[in-house]
Amino acid sequence: MIKFYYHPSPNPAKVALLLEETGLPYELVPVDTRKGEQHEAAFTAINPNAKTPALVDGDAVVFDSNAILLYLAEKSGQFLPPDTPEARAQMLSWLMFVATGVGPYSGQAVHFKHFAPEPKAYAVNRYDFEAWRHWKIIDQQLAQHRYMLGETYTLVDMAVWGWARAVPFVLGATAWEQLPNVKRLLDEVNARPAAQRAEALKAKHAFKAEMDDEARA
Repeated sequence: MIKFYYHPSPNPAKVALLLEETGLPYELVPVDTRKGEQHEAAFTAINPNAKTPALVDGDAVVFDSNAILLYLAEKSGQFLPPDTPEARAQMLSWLMFVATGVGPYSGQAVHFKHFAPEPKAYAVNRYDFEAWRHWKIIDQQLAQHRYMLGETYTLVDMAVWGWARAVPFVLGATAWEQLPNVKRLLDEVNARPAAQRAEALKAKHAFKAEMDDEARA
């Protein structure tokens, strides 16, 4: 049985979606990051980076959400592009673009806009600019194709969906006016039963919601 270490935030959400889409059986293991559970020795033995998500599948231990997506897609044989060098190159390129650009810049934009102490104007400007730049590249790709890799729904769309759910919090309430194609993809994925089951996972555990001194620490 796969053990899925989960918190209801963007990176675990994409893994939850792929698990639900594939139908692979798994056990949900909650990790409450606002209580600091990701820093406990039992969890850092699985993910030394002390972040959710993580996955244990028998002897295989996988961390980083995009690595987990690729692992699960290959394990299940689902939601992958055709097995050609060209298609695989596009898949890896866009998957890593989300991993190294969309996620980190969106996360830092959220931190400096909503949680960091003053002074922070320079940091807000930098990360807001970079988050917007990355999301506009995603939007341009989706203006040309129904999905990130063309006409077929894949793990890359799931990687985008995890963070797209948070776009208004990352970029502001009017962000969808400038990212209509990202919004189209988000709405389409949200309508899928697997996405609805993935969203419902957050209700399976009483995760701490308050951003108090313990959570900030």
